Amino acid sequence: MRPRSGRGSSADLGLKHRLLRPAALLGAAFAGAWVISLSPSPTVEPVAAGGVIPTPPSPPPITEDIRTLRAELSQIIPQWRGSEWSVLAISLDRGDTLFNQGAHDSLAPASNMKLVTTVAALHHLGPDFRYQTFLLADGPIVDGRLQGDLILYGTGDPGISSRFYRTNTVVFERLVDQLIARGITTVDGNVMGDGTFFAGPELGPGWKPRDLNDWFAAPVSGLSFNENIITLQVEAGATVGARPIVHVLPDPGVFLMDNFARTVDTRPRPMLWVDRERPGEAIRIGGEMPINGRDLWREMPISNPSLFAASALARVMEEKGVHITGTPQPVTPGRSKVTGRHVWGSRARSFAPVVVARHTSPALVDYLTVVNKQSHNFLAETVLKTMGRVVSGDGSFTGGSRVVMSFLEEQAGIAMAGIEVADGSGLSEDNRMSAAALVRVMEYMSETDLWDTFLETLPEAGRRGELPRMFRTPAARNLRAKTGTLDGVSALSGMVRSADGERILFSIVANGVPESATKRVEDRFGARLAGFRRSGT
Repeated sequence: MRPRSGRGSSADLGLKHRLLRPAALLGAAFAGAWVISLSPSPTVEPVAAGGVIPTPPSPPPITEDIRTLRAELSQIIPQWRGSEWSVLAISLDRGDTLFNQGAHDSLAPASNMKLVTTVAALHHLGPDFRYQTFLLADGPIVDGRLQGDLILYGTGDPGISSRFYRTNTVVFERLVDQLIARGITTVDGNVMGDGTFFAGPELGPGWKPRDLNDWFAAPVSGLSFNENIITLQVEAGATVGARPIVHVLPDPGVFLMDNFARTVDTRPRPMLWVDRERPGEAIRIGGEMPINGRDLWREMPISNPSLFAASALARVMEEKGVHITGTPQPVTPGRSKVTGRHVWGSRARSFAPVVVARHTSPALVDYLTVVNKQSHNFLAETVLKTMGRVVSGDGSFTGGSRVVMSFLEEQAGIAMAGIEVADGSGLSEDNRMSAAALVRVMEYMSETDLWDTFLETLPEAGRRGELPRMFRTPAARNLRAKTGTLDGVSALSGMVRSADGERILFSIVANGVPESATKRVEDRFGARLAGFRRSGT
């Protein structure tokens, strides 16, 4: 492993403050002359390792109890035809390797990529990082009328949803309340949704086309609402032969749908189905639905996040009595009056966009907890793009991936041969990680004062709603680890305490395997580590 820079140096602290500066600039004052700088921050060069790296102590001798453990763990790992395994377990307290099988082989890690995203985000952004969402008036305000457009500008907040608030519109209600408090009752223009704080494609590289109609592959924009998904509720028509009735929640404003399904009083042939050729095209509903059948529910990504959010805000404005003469509109890339510019405003120059309302998100650590405990792709990808935007000024998948790759090499000291970071969630099969790299990422975090914060984001074994496995084993309410699953891919990486209380970091990444059977292998592996006891202790 490569040497890494010392933790807690003055150079490190200075770097952290420089990285957070662009986010702080977004919170400029509302009144009088003000400036918001949304131009990309300069690229930050890695901090070089300084001083002499001490020679690590020799590992403890291999004792009979470790030989026994290795033999038993080898028996747990199956030799299925076509399967590949990268497995490593080390003692965080004693520094010795407890088990190694292909530890440096790079494989598709599935959602274990979220561990890497989480650690990099805690390093670069910090657990208390918060997003800002703004309303800006693009015109003078005269007698309660905004003579121009109202701009809804996002800086990436993925939490404007009922997951973090009582309803999915609470944030917009608070923004509109601020608008009303300023005396604005009419907007003589459009509601413009601006998500251009992030750049590049909104769908990740290497995502499979068949996944793009599922909620877990939602587009990633600088402006988002309801996690950029809608829910379709399809109920049978009132009479035989009628089209099923489709309810869309929340109302996306503009919605393309081709419903040619039929309600029947016989056995459906074929069964009702919901599909879409590709994002942006009409959702098709076909097949047959029994007249007394259960409703069908389906969550699907929307194709225009900025328009989706602007439409939701416009509805809240009308409900609260703020009249809009125009319509919700998305801001297309290159047309933003905010992104990448210094925007000046004062009473004397009221024609420039001026902040009239602002919302601050929950702390980043709250989002990272959902990322890991719920394995939430959309939040993970938003965090990846946020790192790209804040650290290097490139809020794209590529920009975020470069920041994470640099972190792995320069901060964690990982040899990058075979390592690939394509996205932040692990949905892309282009990602490549090894068990050794995943363990080193966690080991790096253990060397910081954020170790406990990181651990709290991980699912706990034997706890329903987190990691409901390994019940009635020594791993229950002990092991904390991130799961990972794709077609033919299964992974589990985290920390467990042995029977002696020794902290053990481990990672199991398997490709070319049946996922359900591999989960049982992971459970046996974790339980055996939890039951490990060194002789003489």
